[in-house]
Amino acid sequence: MEPKSKILIEVCVNSVQSAIEAQRGGAMRVELCDNLYHGGTTPSSGAIEEARKHLDIALHVIIRPRGADFLYSDIEFEIIKADIIRARELGADGVVFGCLNAGGSINKERTQEMVELAGPMSTTCHRAFDMTDDPFEALEDLAGLGVDRILTSGLRPSAVAGIELLAQLVEKAGDRIVIMPGVGVNATNIAQLVKATKAREFHVSSKRPVASLMQYKNEKVFMGATPDPSEYEIIQADHNDIKAICAAAHAAASGAR
Repeated sequence: MEPKSKILIEVCVNSVQSAIEAQRGGAMRVELCDNLYHGGTTPSSGAIEEARKHLDIALHVIIRPRGADFLYSDIEFEIIKADIIRARELGADGVVFGCLNAGGSINKERTQEMVELAGPMSTTCHRAFDMTDDPFEALEDLAGLGVDRILTSGLRPSAVAGIELLAQLVEKAGDRIVIMPGVGVNATNIAQLVKATKAREFHVSSKRPVASLMQYKNEKVFMGATPDPSEYEIIQADHNDIKAICAAAHAAASGAR
């Protein structure tokens, strides 16, 4: 990453429009997802293709066939492999994945297969890492398999809560694999995380409601299991949020106060 004093900000986005907002705010990479309500699932081919048309920054795509755990059936793993190939064909710069064994360790055989299928694309192990039984063993497994980075909150609900383990992971990883803190990272706490963890990449998000342009609204019917979120609000990233996070991160990295 150039220059060394810079911090790379990756933004988790739920749509092509959110990806455009992230780029406008100064992000250097996006992770394109669907279904963020359940932690993110694989976006459609159409979304990947359209995002590639509109982005000059790096485009990473989450490869996750469903919500819930990271213990996948044979059928689900076939879906994962097909989606990795499709993401590569559509011009993605990287893929984001994770497979565990029932006991909580990294499924090394399947991870190796995913890395090989990704080919020249960058590879990230997503927060399946936060569900492992031994984070240091998982780190060694992933580094040994050639995975490029690990997205993690330090096995806690937020990166700030997991800050101690994050610092330990960054030190243990060295130059072998990137540790990228994420979850709850924002403009008010990123300086603390930069200083304490020494991480050089951070995973952030921005979620602001945008009012629907619908004129007629049937408030008696909702499409999801509950009326929250509303059908008449679109959750989208805001470039101003991303701009503030980037500014705070770069100031912290350069020693500015």
